[in-house]
Amino acid sequence: MGAIVMSVMLVVGLGLFAITARRRWRLMMAAGAPDPRFNDPAARIAGVLRYVLGQARMFRYRAAGIAHGLIFVGFVVLGLRTVILVARGFVDRPDFGFWLFDDGTLLGNAYGFVKDLLSLLVIVGVSYFLYARLVTRPRRMELSTEGVVILLMILGLMLSDLAYEVNGIVQRGNPTDWPGHAPFAGGLAYLLRHSAAEPLELAGIAGFWLHSMLVLAFLNFLPFGKHFHILTVLPNVLFRNLRGIGRIRSIPDIEGRLERGETLGIKTARDLSWKDALDLYTCTECGRCTDNCPAFNTGKLLSPKHLTIQMRDHMYRNEAALVATAGADGPKGFVDVKGAADESGGQLVPGWIDPEALWACTSCGACEQECPVFITYVDKIIGLRRNLVLEQGTFPDQLQTAFRGLESVGNPYSFPNEQRAAWAEGLDVPLLSDKPDAAVLFWVGCAPSFDDRSRRIARALAQLLKAAGVDFAILGPQEQCTGDPARRAGNEYLFEMFAKNNVETLNGAGVKKIVTTCPHCFNTLRNEYPDFGGRYEVVHHTEFLAQLIREGKLRPQHHVTGSVVFHDSCYLGRYNEIYEPPRELLRRIPGLSVVEAPESRDRGMCCGAGGAQMWKEDEPIRRPGSREGDGKVNHARTRQLLRVLPTAPTGGNGRYVASACPFCKTMLSDGLTDQGHGDVAQLDVAELLWKSVNGA
Repeated sequence: MGAIVMSVMLVVGLGLFAITARRRWRLMMAAGAPDPRFNDPAARIAGVLRYVLGQARMFRYRAAGIAHGLIFVGFVVLGLRTVILVARGFVDRPDFGFWLFDDGTLLGNAYGFVKDLLSLLVIVGVSYFLYARLVTRPRRMELSTEGVVILLMILGLMLSDLAYEVNGIVQRGNPTDWPGHAPFAGGLAYLLRHSAAEPLELAGIAGFWLHSMLVLAFLNFLPFGKHFHILTVLPNVLFRNLRGIGRIRSIPDIEGRLERGETLGIKTARDLSWKDALDLYTCTECGRCTDNCPAFNTGKLLSPKHLTIQMRDHMYRNEAALVATAGADGPKGFVDVKGAADESGGQLVPGWIDPEALWACTSCGACEQECPVFITYVDKIIGLRRNLVLEQGTFPDQLQTAFRGLESVGNPYSFPNEQRAAWAEGLDVPLLSDKPDAAVLFWVGCAPSFDDRSRRIARALAQLLKAAGVDFAILGPQEQCTGDPARRAGNEYLFEMFAKNNVETLNGAGVKKIVTTCPHCFNTLRNEYPDFGGRYEVVHHTEFLAQLIREGKLRPQHHVTGSVVFHDSCYLGRYNEIYEPPRELLRRIPGLSVVEAPESRDRGMCCGAGGAQMWKEDEPIRRPGSREGDGKVNHARTRQLLRVLPTAPTGGNGRYVASACPFCKTMLSDGLTDQGHGDVAQLDVAELLWKSVNGA
């Protein structure tokens, strides 16, 4: 009877799972955007070893990471135990086919010891998560029935196996000694050694069958909720984005698509790729993305976690319509978030996603940095923005000014491009047209060309380069915006126009090496222009200056007395992993004490300017009582930095907030002024270094 029952359970359980898995596969493949992910297999496998087996990102939240690690390792080791138990449903001999793992053998005792210990640790991990969900309830997580049910199922798996194991130890001889190969189960068996045999035997039989049933129930429960990630996390990490967060994928043949009236960006779930759909399947709803989102933390509508859930819910509830081939009259059968017929044909915005949430994103990448399963968010948000801008023509009114300036004069400030070299007046900075053999091109960027505060950065860098004897030149009026604001705002057509024009200019001039002060220009030139034929050695000015100091070409010798805290630019830090060079520069300045905010390096908060936010105001507060009160991202970031500076200058000491980005300079300067901190100076690292080199 045991073999028959086990056979029926396996056929039914695995059969139902196969049906559900096929449905999920078909839905994933209904997402039609091409997305090749098979390059660099060595790096992909290394990532699986580090981030899946090693759980590397989980430990960024220490307690939860340890608890999850215990459960993960326990599941891996106990998987063999489940196979052994299923086999024992068909044969009387408990060691049939698995004699190496039977009690009494060397390997069996070793495995039994590890399994027994991990069973206890899994119970500890589950208990922690139950306590967190039901008692402490961290803000990043919502109480859900599914989460509690899954935890109870895992607990049931451990306890049922424990009951089976304890009965087995007792039945094998009523131990008078505590079995060393099973300290936990053996300890319970030792305590129960004088108990009646029949209840223990019934508990063991019940544990055996309950464990088997729970495994199959658990397997079939996974595809219907967030714990689907148990099955999808390995392929999701294996096929993760190796291009880096700073390299957004272009729209193929954008001009042809515009002429043919084809969809641009992400309009419906069909415009997602299979990997995007796999991302949605893999979301664990842990909330780490939202917990580190500057928009969410300042009360905006955006929550990266809920954005992912909304897109996943849309796909699940419109499965039949997405999988079916669209008819002659277009896609049919879609429903909106309320379950009513969706006449838009499955349009994601605004039917399922509020556009205000999309425009609140600063593209800082904190969500992607924290996600333990490598879900991407920025590319999806930009894809949705692209459709709003290029196809629907809807975007915040304030962006119209930036778009108009880009289209008419080549910069979002709307200044005549002929004024691009005005910042260098009196410095004798050569133009590349006059010095075509210059070793280094200083790409100035729009902000240092036209914004008064940022011009000081360009002047400081130019003077440092001249002091170090660097052979450099600038493009002057030949330089245009890199197009970064347009791309991040969803205006891909405008971005590609700038990319192609700038690459033509740079390649025509034979440029090989570029230095720039702007991380946005740096990221675009370095990571995105290669897609358009522009391949250059691009160096951020903090890296370049640090190298000049190491080579002895620059000598910071004059004291700049005081304390400084450095703000990490998102496009320099998270996007390109440049954290140390600006700090090295600051530490080289005599008299300057460098302090660190807890929210620094890859945990640094955005200044609020990225993702085209520089050209518009913050979205309104939609969630009163958020972590940072007044709704301004730059105000919140400024407060974080001020917390670690001395409260007042003494003995002529200064207080400085340093940055390495013109946009950050503007946002942080405004944050200091708006909140009455006129005694704190906001300077770029190049400005501070020039103070020390020049003594001015």
